[in-house]
Amino acid sequence: MKSLILVEDDERLAELVSQYLTANGFSVIRFADGEGLIERVKVTPPDAIILDVMLPGDDGFTLCNRLRQFYSGPLLFMTAKSESFDQVLGLEIGADDYVVKPFSMTELKARIRAVMRRIRPGLAEDKVVVGDIEVDRTAHRVNRNGREIHLGPTEFRLLDYLIQYPGRVFSREQLLNAVWGSDVYVEARTVDVHIGRLRKAINEPGEKDPVRTVRSAGYALKVEDD
Repeated sequence: MKSLILVEDDERLAELVSQYLTANGFSVIRFADGEGLIERVKVTPPDAIILDVMLPGDDGFTLCNRLRQFYSGPLLFMTAKSESFDQVLGLEIGADDYVVKPFSMTELKARIRAVMRRIRPGLAEDKVVVGDIEVDRTAHRVNRNGREIHLGPTEFRLLDYLIQYPGRVFSREQLLNAVWGSDVYVEARTVDVHIGRLRKAINEPGEKDPVRTVRSAGYALKVEDD
């Protein structure tokens, strides 16, 4: 069972998150603030840490700075501070992801597992499931609602990248760098073409399109609530 430390001063939210993650294979230790957190992580480092930003005493940014002096494991912010400045700051000081409240429990679980896959692959499953889509990253197979979906290599890389960051919006330039590489010149509209192919492959009549287009921003993989 994967161990996780949750630092959240909203007792009701902390209880809901703790119960959900415990039911989904995590052992959760809760803190209402930073008191005792540093000492606990030094003695027994968890597999992942979730930090609220607005906490009594030291805020989450301060705690993240202190933790990153000795803890290299997955660390996510979970906060109502949705301004892009705060998100950039959180990522620059050492967070691996930034989940904005309100969020679905499904999204939170998916983001935690995605960070674990990137930072500590040995902690995560080879199969990634978000909603009704399953990506087997080892076998390069995709299933939706039990049926196998055949994707071209570029569409597979697109889906594989998006599914690692459920709910997060990526610009066309970001997707170009991640999927094609920063040393290759490809026009931004190429992303639109391959997103169209991905949608055509994974969607059947009557199914909801899991790929969300955000006007003037880019694309994201939608996460439905359980």
